[in-house]
Amino acid sequence: MKFLTLLRTIERSLLVALFLAMVVLYTGSVVTREIGGTFASRFAWVEEAVRMMNLFLVFLALGLALERGKHVGITNLRERLPAGAIRAVCKLIDLCGLFFGLYLAWLAFSLVQFVLKSGQASPTLGVPMGYIYLAPVVGFLLLALRYGLSLFGIIDRFNAQEQAE
Repeated sequence: MKFLTLLRTIERSLLVALFLAMVVLYTGSVVTREIGGTFASRFAWVEEAVRMMNLFLVFLALGLALERGKHVGITNLRERLPAGAIRAVCKLIDLCGLFFGLYLAWLAFSLVQFVLKSGQASPTLGVPMGYIYLAPVVGFLLLALRYGLSLFGIIDRFNAQEQAE
């Protein structure tokens, strides 16, 4: 499926770019504080930017982590069930995950609208705080997408970790 391959590539590229940017910014900030003297005060925005980038890093990784079987799961009961019951339980888990992800994305979007209306901005960057709350919206939509793909059999997230090992 070309769409899914493109989505995975975009997600991975964004995650790597965010992580590398965080490393470069934070390293530069530390070096500037050590050798920069009063010049270092001009880079006070770096810590806030790295914190915001970390939020996006975590939420953007939700879908990929689920697809690869990296989310925490309790498999003791699932492994002891007969094959037909395992399929039913897995579909129920995916259905609940799909609705839960969509619900959380909807709640997060409501929060984005509320915060944008309040006019709050970040202290050092001046970025409207509502934009920062977009991270959970996007993350939970990507998570819901993966649950939906698993529900309809397009991906097999339950065997993804076993296949990787």
